Amino acid sequence: MIAIIDYQMGNLRSVQKAFEKAGFEATITSDPQTVAASDKIVLPGVGAFEDAIGELHRRDLVSPIKDVIQAEKPFLGICLGLQLLFDISYEGGEFEGLGIIPGEVKRFNVRKGFKVPHMGWNQANIVREAPILEGIEFGTHFYFVHSYYVVPKNDHVIAVTSDYDGEFCAMIWQNNLFATQFHPEKSQAAGIQVLNNFGSL
Repeated sequence: MIAIIDYQMGNLRSVQKAFEKAGFEATITSDPQTVAASDKIVLPGVGAFEDAIGELHRRDLVSPIKDVIQAEKPFLGICLGLQLLFDISYEGGEFEGLGIIPGEVKRFNVRKGFKVPHMGWNQANIVREAPILEGIEFGTHFYFVHSYYVVPKNDHVIAVTSDYDGEFCAMIWQNNLFATQFHPEKSQAAGIQVLNNFGSL
């Protein structure tokens, strides 16, 4: 079973429908036991980092998330679900994340003419051939909506980069852990392929 974690921060139904289109049943849940018992776990998210990490703690979801990752179950973070995996975010202050991936979450500092948030289609420059990228060509376009981006302490976790007045990390991969800054559920055929690959792990 694929569990989509519900912490009131994201377009959960869109992610669920995208998995259904890829041929997989996915359950939306905020129950820690259901998350812990699931075969694959998805942490989506849209919104503010402070609110998101607060909701994860309030719903007792932090330990199950860490446990399933440590148990090497396939895990997919999407957008804010990527950023939450890091040590610290500077969105609206300084807030501690889940601390699963060493690194920081920083705001775009771009030249005049570049708008923040970074919104729309952008190229994925594949650095490492992660299993969920099977069938995805270098330069494939995915859909982004974000004002902050992750800066991993160790570059070896970076699987995809993109460029917005400078290169930034668009996806990480570490063992069973995958997380994208782009939205597969909003990225049409390429996004469905990514979700299909994840569901097939």
